[in-house]
Amino acid sequence: MYNILTLNNISSLGLARLPKEHYRVGADIKDPDAILVRSAKMHDMELPKTLKAVGRAGAGVNNIPVPRMSALGIPVFNAPGANANAVKELVIAGLVLGCRHICEAWDFARGLTGTDEEIHKAVEAGKKQFGGFELPGRTLGVIGLGAIGRNVANAGVTLGMNVIGFDPGLTVEGAWQLSSNVQKARSVDDVLARADFVTFHVPLNDKTRGLINAERLKHMKQGVVILNFAREGIVDDKAVSEAIKAKKVYAYVCDFPSNLLKNHPHVITLPHLGASTQEAEENCAIMVAEQVRDFLENGNIRNSVNFPEVIVSRGSDHRIVVANANVPNMLGQISEAFGEASVNIHDMVNMSRGDLAYTVADLDSPAPETVLNRLRGIQGVLMARVVPPPPPSPI
Repeated sequence: MYNILTLNNISSLGLARLPKEHYRVGADIKDPDAILVRSAKMHDMELPKTLKAVGRAGAGVNNIPVPRMSALGIPVFNAPGANANAVKELVIAGLVLGCRHICEAWDFARGLTGTDEEIHKAVEAGKKQFGGFELPGRTLGVIGLGAIGRNVANAGVTLGMNVIGFDPGLTVEGAWQLSSNVQKARSVDDVLARADFVTFHVPLNDKTRGLINAERLKHMKQGVVILNFAREGIVDDKAVSEAIKAKKVYAYVCDFPSNLLKNHPHVITLPHLGASTQEAEENCAIMVAEQVRDFLENGNIRNSVNFPEVIVSRGSDHRIVVANANVPNMLGQISEAFGEASVNIHDMVNMSRGDLAYTVADLDSPAPETVLNRLRGIQGVLMARVVPPPPPSPI
């Protein structure tokens, strides 16, 4: 029986992927094998010694102390792409809101008073102040071409826009999912210099914090519309505020209200609605629950933000997994531990990612406890555990 602690309400469709015969799930679970979380902050949380995995039912993991998890050999899973359509639709709405003054016009219309005839006259007299422009032929710059960025870029093409994108980490598989009409930029600055609209779909880290700042704004096109539905902090709000006043920026649409922005002219702030759809919440919960289950039951890692992807079909019923620092001779020491116990290796896969590595070893016979103790005693080993045979499926 596996214990799963939920720190937020997780979609029932996701939790249904954890069969009740083998999983105990709840917000009051003690000694959890895994934690499922959405927005709850875990940085000050005392981590249970039983914890083996953390699953974030969403894409961003800023609320999770990932370096701390890595040091303990605990993979952190997320759900990239599960909310991509929801965010894409909001970005499309943001494009239209930003160029057509819809929010300001709605406020104007709601404030009209008098008879219907007087209102109609006020509409005709006032609508000219809300004139905007159309999307076709304009250039959309997309920074970050992950699942969300690709969806946004392809939607821009469908809307008749010229689309230019940049992502230094774009994979071959990701590139195949992009429309052939999406142009590849040389750098962030290349995108910003050419875009009439620019939208960001990157995580918040040291490299992306303040990606749009006062200096970069100087080199952007006059009348640019900026959209940020990724993370607060990617755009320097104060710099954009000043650029709006100087008429350099036409509009700013974002998902992160603040005292500076919420009533600012030419700024539209939404209450972090990017992934706030029923479908997105369900998709995220399903994806992350399946990934956590596969890790607990089979030791496989898919869509981890800190460990490499390792997916190995079982070659035997006797499996041991090891997380360790990515240093020389680690695989040799792991193999030696099995050899010293006269345990034959049926198959072994080792993958690395940055400073971390992960090994899956299928054995011809059960490994005695002394092997686990030997593995855990190797300098640089962060975690070693036996993965039991998968529980039988209910008939």
